[in-house]
Amino acid sequence: MWFLDEAVIAVRAGDGGGGNISFRREKYVPKGGPDGGDGGRGGDFIFVADARLASLLDFRYKREYEAESGQHGMASNCTGKSGEDLILKVPVGTLIKDALTHEVIIDLTADGQVFRCCKGGRGGKGNAHFATSTHQTPRFAQPGEKGEERHLKLELKLMADVGIIGFPNAGKSTLIAHISEAKPKIADYPFTTLVPHLGVVKWGSYGGIVVADIPGLIEGAHEGKGLGIRFLRHVERTRLFIHVLDLSPFTNREPQEDYEIVNRELKAFNPELAQRPQIVALNKADITESKEKLPELLKYFGALGIKVMVISAATGEGLKELVNYMGKEVERIKGIQP
Repeated sequence: MWFLDEAVIAVRAGDGGGGNISFRREKYVPKGGPDGGDGGRGGDFIFVADARLASLLDFRYKREYEAESGQHGMASNCTGKSGEDLILKVPVGTLIKDALTHEVIIDLTADGQVFRCCKGGRGGKGNAHFATSTHQTPRFAQPGEKGEERHLKLELKLMADVGIIGFPNAGKSTLIAHISEAKPKIADYPFTTLVPHLGVVKWGSYGGIVVADIPGLIEGAHEGKGLGIRFLRHVERTRLFIHVLDLSPFTNREPQEDYEIVNRELKAFNPELAQRPQIVALNKADITESKEKLPELLKYFGALGIKVMVISAATGEGLKELVNYMGKEVERIKGIQP
């Protein structure tokens, strides 16, 4: 499972170099005086959001990072070299928190966004700075300052226009595989999808709609049951939900009940999610027994004012209509003129 959406790391900026204690020793300068140079500045620690990344996997094994320290000052008033900044790239959608207080420090939501997390220490002054008329041979210099350090928790929340939600085995993975180039694992047992998958759906003049297949939610997910809170947070950034309901007679489940359970979990996790627009996709409509449920379900969701699309993710039935409606809804929500 090559996906990681949480990591705790220790980061440290570089220390400043110490000032130099030195005196001129030239043959024809009998009273040379101090010429110790300043230390170089320590490198900063910087995060950069990169849209090409989709996981925090790089932080799986390495948990401590330190920027380069500045070099010490040298003779002849030469300043030490400053330390190189350490730049770490993280996926767009990474939330950076203080690991001890859990306070949110910054949310990196744009490609190329830069966050200077820790500043490097200043270099110390060499003894040349401390010469005075009454103290012409100072034999001391400043040490460099320590670089800032922090313990951080990184949390990734996928950035997507549309989130596909629903119970395990409702057909979410099959749906995203048919409408995009995503290739999730598909099988006939619960929790086939153990990681979120992103796909891009081509849509008109709009560059593409980013769709996320969110692993199956079950009752009690907001308390950590099933795949729980680990993946519930990935729906927080989506603008629109496609709620896939399984019409198959082989599940011994009722679509209305599944709809209500998943929405209760969304509300319990974050009340704002319950107000987000949804499209209900009644899936596996190609099965004869499934068609018998349609009149009752259409009446049920019609009374709720919920848009319903009848589809079969396996055969492609209704998917073109679903994508068209989804695209128009995303444009409407984003305020994009068609």
